[in-house]
Amino acid sequence: MTVTDPIADMLARVRNAAAVGHPAVEMPSSKMKIAIARVLKDEGFIDSYQVVESDEQPRYRLVIYLKYVGERRERRPVITGLKRVSKPGRRVYTGAHDIPWVRSGMGIAILTTPKGVLTGQQARRLGVGGEILCYVW
Repeated sequence: MTVTDPIADMLARVRNAAAVGHPAVEMPSSKMKIAIARVLKDEGFIDSYQVVESDEQPRYRLVIYLKYVGERRERRPVITGLKRVSKPGRRVYTGAHDIPWVRSGMGIAILTTPKGVLTGQQARRLGVGGEILCYVW
C-alpha cells in the first residue's frame, strides 16, 4: 500500500501510540522523518529515536521511543497533540516574521527551511522562513 503523505502517516502513528500508552512506535524511515524525530527529541517531546535495518522492505525502519510523565496510573504522554499543516494538496509557507506561535508558546511549529528542519523559534532566530510541516504541543 502506498502512502501519499508519509509525514501525516508518521504523525498519526505517534498520536495513536501515545494515546494507548505504547513505549515505542515503528515506521518506515526517510531523511525527513529522521529530521522531525531529531527536532522532537531536542525539544523534549520524545525520549529517543533510532534507525534500524530490516530484512524486509522498506529496508530501514525508524523507531521512536515515546516519553511519558507521571506514575503508573496517572501516566500521561508528553505529546498531547499533533497537527499536520502543510499537506500535498495545499502547501503552507511562511516568512521569517510571520511564523505562528503554537498554543501561546507552549507548543512548537516544525518548519523545513533552507537551513534544514527547524522549530519556529530557531527559524525566527536565524531569520528564515519556509514550509510549515506541523504543530506539536
